[in-house]
Amino acid sequence: MRTISLTHFRRVKSGLERLSVAQIIGIFLLVSIDLAVKFLLEARLEAWRGSVSVFQGFDLTLGHNRGVSFGVLDSDHWIAPYILSSVAVVLVVAVLIWTAEQKSKLVNAAGILFASGGLANAIDRLGDGAVTDYLDFGWQALRWPTFNLADVFIFIGAALLLLGWKRLKV
Repeated sequence: MRTISLTHFRRVKSGLERLSVAQIIGIFLLVSIDLAVKFLLEARLEAWRGSVSVFQGFDLTLGHNRGVSFGVLDSDHWIAPYILSSVAVVLVVAVLIWTAEQKSKLVNAAGILFASGGLANAIDRLGDGAVTDYLDFGWQALRWPTFNLADVFIFIGAALLLLGWKRLKV
């Protein structure tokens, strides 16, 4: 098994140093917005008994996800939030390093979105062991699992990364 050496840390440091001030500010702002929305909605939704209808097919419903997407890897074990958050941070750093090396503005924007969502959910998970979800779409019994703004950032970022990666290969 290969160990992590000082060379690996230097490569990561060098990769992260390629991030521009604008990228760092963008990530900071998006993470801050997501965490503020989670904080405010969690307090309000608890007061509103967990759910409020915005319009037909869209509710704000308080949920706490101890796993990853759709509750996969759900665990109440005390170490789970630390493992899941650590994996998220490693993925975020890898994506940021790769996107910082690219010349494409689309890929850079995708990296910012993906990193912001991943970091916001990792920070939220470390607070109480779960990610706060609140966006609830569906019709009658057909409902999408609740999710949050950070999940939207991750989804759009991943979609743009795939699009940008495909363009880079062409």
